[in-house]
Amino acid sequence: MEDIKAFIGQADLVPMLTDWGIKIITALLIYVIGKWIAKRITAFVRKLMGIRAADPTLISFLANVVYGILLVAVILASLDTLGLPITSLVAVVGAAGLAVGLALKDSLGNFASGVMLVMFRPFVKGDVVEVAGVTGKVLEVRIFSTIMTTPDNKQIIIPNGQVAAGTITNYTANDQRRVDLVFGVGYDDDLKVAREILTKLCADHPKILDDPATNIFVLNLGDSSVDFAVRPWVKTEDYWTVWGDLLEQGKLELEAAGCNIPYPQTDVHLHHSNPLSDLMKS
Repeated sequence: MEDIKAFIGQADLVPMLTDWGIKIITALLIYVIGKWIAKRITAFVRKLMGIRAADPTLISFLANVVYGILLVAVILASLDTLGLPITSLVAVVGAAGLAVGLALKDSLGNFASGVMLVMFRPFVKGDVVEVAGVTGKVLEVRIFSTIMTTPDNKQIIIPNGQVAAGTITNYTANDQRRVDLVFGVGYDDDLKVAREILTKLCADHPKILDDPATNIFVLNLGDSSVDFAVRPWVKTEDYWTVWGDLLEQGKLELEAAGCNIPYPQTDVHLHHSNPLSDLMKS
């Protein structure tokens, strides 16, 4: 009698195990195939945006978002195949997400700022910018942070919340930039000669643009010098080259023409006094 009951129990267990085995295999197949399809779709999105010459930062960000959404859908479909209550699971995950969101509000703020930076693109990969008090070249805009490299080759990671909250100065957004320099000459020097030298210096430099025209004028009558403003226009990539060339050549040319380049100085006058002599006179 006991053998018969055991046989009946085993007979009931076999279909159940078979049913669960089929469900598990189906769920795994849905996950594997769904993940493969998600990767294919993500690759297609990357390729399509690349054909349209979209910004690399935007391509990477949107591709990751698309892949994440598709992967979540695949996981939910796999769990549904196993017979799990997806609606209740989503509600639990939502409640947990709310609690985690409150705990990680700063990180979520950085995430939201990252989305805004990618959408509005105040700068792109390769731009030289000044953000959050740091100047450097943008390497990558991630979901939570922006990675930059400084002129002395240090890597800086700045939270996107700080980037979006402050002023953003993009030095390479435009094709042309104006170089602002000031040259001081002595009050006894011939201002016409100084102007001619500075004008010729800018006209002869191969990297200074003809349009817009270079502007040279007396900027200030200082305490010890007459200051000329020299403002030529250059291509953005030539900015520092022209800056250095004009500073060096300007000093040499002005000195060669007999112009003095004054520097701040203080004259101290000493008066010698004999206290005993002053007392007798009084």
